[in-house]
Amino acid sequence: MQPDEIRIKNRIYGNGRGWCFTPKHFSDLANDGSIRIALVRLEKEGLIRRITRGIYYYPKQHKQLGILPPRVEDIALALANRDKIEVQPSGAYAANLLGLSEQVPARIVFLTDGSSKKIKIGNMEIVLKKTTPKNMSVAKTITGLIIQALRYIKKENITDNMINKIKNKLSVSDQKILRSNYTVAPTWVARIIKEKLLG
Repeated sequence: MQPDEIRIKNRIYGNGRGWCFTPKHFSDLANDGSIRIALVRLEKEGLIRRITRGIYYYPKQHKQLGILPPRVEDIALALANRDKIEVQPSGAYAANLLGLSEQVPARIVFLTDGSSKKIKIGNMEIVLKKTTPKNMSVAKTITGLIIQALRYIKKENITDNMINKIKNKLSVSDQKILRSNYTVAPTWVARIIKEKLLG
């Protein structure tokens, strides 16, 4: 095993099972050619799996279920790290993450400050959708997740049960974050947050 491959392997081990990554995660350890060769070898060994072109996974293992699929958000974060962009779960996926919907959609949308693109992984499609700086100003916060989930569900469909589910998920830290930046939300969403989640 070459020194570059050892360093790459050690970084994979260091990030732990479940880590999704791209060749750029090792750009400080070796040149592009050496990284590609190392990843091909490690994939052949069965240490890692290639999810799609340029995206890899150090798989989690379950005693009964075997190898678990990667989390969608981890795939999106690997892309964000590679392209130096921000991503924010949106639509049905945001609602699912908050427990407002049990269904994981086959088409998962993330808002981004980068270029729009689509990535097909098996039967699932990850969509990065370019949006406004205002929408991305609360990316990767509980506020961003709540705003996107409520916008997807729509005002007339939001129930007390949904509000209670969100409230039950909010830690003291989450409440502080929400209180500090909820005003970036559309007026009707901001009102719901103020009156029902923070009131």
